[in-house]
Amino acid sequence: MKDKNTVILGIESSCDETSVAVLCGNELLSNVISSQIEIHRRFGGVVPEIASRNHLTAILPVIDEALTKAGVSMDEIDYIAVTYGAGLVGALLVGVSAAKALSYALERPLYAVNHIEAHIAANYISTPDLKPPFLAVVASGGHTGVCRVDGINKFTMLASTTDDAIGEAFDKVARAVGLPYPGGPEIDKRAKLGTPSIKFVERKHKAELSYSGLKTAVINYLHTAEQRGQAIAIEDVCASFQQTAVDMLVDVAVNTVKKSGIKTVVAAGGVSANSYLRAKLKSECEALGCEVYFPPMSLCTDNAAMVAMRAKHMIEGGLPAAGLDLNAKSYLKI
Repeated sequence: MKDKNTVILGIESSCDETSVAVLCGNELLSNVISSQIEIHRRFGGVVPEIASRNHLTAILPVIDEALTKAGVSMDEIDYIAVTYGAGLVGALLVGVSAAKALSYALERPLYAVNHIEAHIAANYISTPDLKPPFLAVVASGGHTGVCRVDGINKFTMLASTTDDAIGEAFDKVARAVGLPYPGGPEIDKRAKLGTPSIKFVERKHKAELSYSGLKTAVINYLHTAEQRGQAIAIEDVCASFQQTAVDMLVDVAVNTVKKSGIKTVVAAGGVSANSYLRAKLKSECEALGCEVYFPPMSLCTDNAAMVAMRAKHMIEGGLPAAGLDLNAKSYLKI
């Protein structure tokens, strides 16, 4: 190993990726991800029990691989960090159980990490000079909104979806038009070939975030076209849905920038990999004089590097470690 710094082992298992990372100081030594996408694709989405079983199979080999790639022995680990929520409880329990076992066996402090706070923390890895205050545009499968970050451990959710998350809407619309799981990248791909010519919903209030009505409107459009025997241009459906869904979030982000006066904006979560979201958020916020940052694709989806970085800030801020009674939680607020 290089010069001795605080070494954190991060573990992530909230959905269908088993990930383990090793962070030494500010240097990411390894970030191993074992994805279950091909397994769940045949079912059209994540099956919780199957996800849990595959996490059980993967967790120990992924820990070993992360340590080997980092060139770090188990004894050199100073802290253990794990996502304990939000997510699928069975999947989370695999990571939490492994983390508690390591904490107990190695006699190392255990840090319980909020999944959404971890997504935001991914930006500190890709943009080391990033300093609060800034606004984080959260776009994932389970959470959507704009969060104000006033310190490494100070988060305030200023706006959030009133129902479905944007990632959930992408997956459900993709399934409705016959695209494989995961739906987000597939819709992004097809949207580039289509025209956003279909108006699914009438947006009266640009400050509101709601995806349930949009998702239902797309499904109703498809059913009506099918019943009438009309041809469906899937590329146009994808382009129209994507533009509406993303514009909704960007409008809220822009409104929040104007109200807060904060001129630094970051993106966080799996949907922040969407090409239209990146282009739209960047152009709209830069027009207001903002600096806009995006994590690389490898840090947009669920990964343990972000978990380790979030734990680093918790440690630096003097936040307490978790006990061995730590349990998984399916729902967490930020």
